[in-house]
Amino acid sequence: MTLTSIAAIEELFDVWGDNRYDEDLSQLAHALQCAALADASGAAPELVAAALLHDIGHLVELQAGGGADFESDLHHEDSAVLVLAGVLPHTVTDPIALHVQAKRFLVATEPAYLGTLSAGSRHSLAVQGGPMSPDECEGFIAQPGAADAVTLRRWDDNGKVEGLLVKPFAAYRPILDRLASKG
Repeated sequence: MTLTSIAAIEELFDVWGDNRYDEDLSQLAHALQCAALADASGAAPELVAAALLHDIGHLVELQAGGGADFESDLHHEDSAVLVLAGVLPHTVTDPIALHVQAKRFLVATEPAYLGTLSAGSRHSLAVQGGPMSPDECEGFIAQPGAADAVTLRRWDDNGKVEGLLVKPFAAYRPILDRLASKG
């Protein structure tokens, strides 16, 4: 399935965004918090959009009648890229494609990082392959978009605060619409 418009992306969040994955927050609340963190840091619009949409693959799986990838890796990052590629440029989708690998990279390269992960992220780390080997780290960091994926990953880790008030999805529509015209 490929989404064909920003309206279709927003509809996916409207229908499935209240679902929880393995955290206490809904998918939508997590997405909005990540986007707010990106926006507050002065990130480029492409990274704000990536932060907002990085877990859309979970919503695609829910829409298809599947569940969470809690016991096996369903590669939600790949699903996200597939559905967004027809609408948004690679500058949005590249960091999304690498955000799971970025977690594995950070665990391998920053000893204290593992302790900062939520219980759900620690569990998914094991399902997603655990820490990278030194060769995997070298290959990861050489990929285009890897640095942005690491930045996105940190917002992903910190965008899990219950009850935090942030802007609604509609506030990001102008950014998404501008990026879609470049896609």
